[in-house]
Amino acid sequence: MVINITQIKNKSSLYRQRQKVGLLFSLPALVLVAAFLGLPIYQAMYYSMTKWDGIVAEWLGPSTYLNEFKNPIFWRVIENNALLLMAVPIAILLPMGIAYMLNDKVVGWKFFRTVYFLPTAISWVVIGMVSLRFFAQEGLLNDLLKSFGLGFIRTDLLSSERGALVAVGVTFIWSMVGTNSIIFLTGMATLDISLYEAARMDGASSFRIFRSITLPQLKRFIQFSFIITVISAFTALFSLIFVMTGGGPGFGTTTLEFFVYQSAFSRGNFGTGAMLGVILFVIMAFLGSAQLLLVRNKD
Repeated sequence: MVINITQIKNKSSLYRQRQKVGLLFSLPALVLVAAFLGLPIYQAMYYSMTKWDGIVAEWLGPSTYLNEFKNPIFWRVIENNALLLMAVPIAILLPMGIAYMLNDKVVGWKFFRTVYFLPTAISWVVIGMVSLRFFAQEGLLNDLLKSFGLGFIRTDLLSSERGALVAVGVTFIWSMVGTNSIIFLTGMATLDISLYEAARMDGASSFRIFRSITLPQLKRFIQFSFIITVISAFTALFSLIFVMTGGGPGFGTTTLEFFVYQSAFSRGNFGTGAMLGVILFVIMAFLGSAQLLLVRNKD
């Protein structure tokens, strides 16, 4: 076999030219990203090491982070975020089961698909207001318990720190049902039907089919759902918490995202707010990188 050196050189030259052209066309986007993302991130990192009231910034250095790490309230907020992460598996498994039943075209599946998707079309503020009335002492939950003869269990979840966090977690799970159900329904629509037919001919049960055929083929969709749900648990609950509990009782439902708002806008400590925002950014970057690494290792 004769290797044409000239052709190889021409291909190499063409490849380099395409790289240069691609970089040239990408340059405006890179400049915009640097201007609208890179600069604010740099400013946030700078102000996070200052005592800043929104007008005058006094440089303090990295000691601001060390002092915050000694703050027990900060660790209580981190604990709240960690506890809310316990709702993530439920927020994924429940919609997966719903999607599996809807995909089997159960009776009234079109109606139920609309009902389960409904939370996705409602704003977090409305969801928070509905949940506030549902979990309140004179709310719908206690009315339901009373109607079933369980009035003696009368609850007021929003009056205690752990109870309020449970209420926020349950509401978060409900709010993610629509999004994750649609994700899994989309994934199930792409599955190989012939595998199901062969499994049924072999006498496999529905559970065995789901475990051995559906789950492996849904791996990518499960990973995507997991990423979306974790991101929402850290960065999408501000409106919900603001309406339902205001971060209370005490700091019982204050997440890191909500703590940024409390520090910067409620107390006027914009430097502390910037620092907490940087910490939140680092946590999300770490979780995102860990998820990508996990996906690549599984591949």
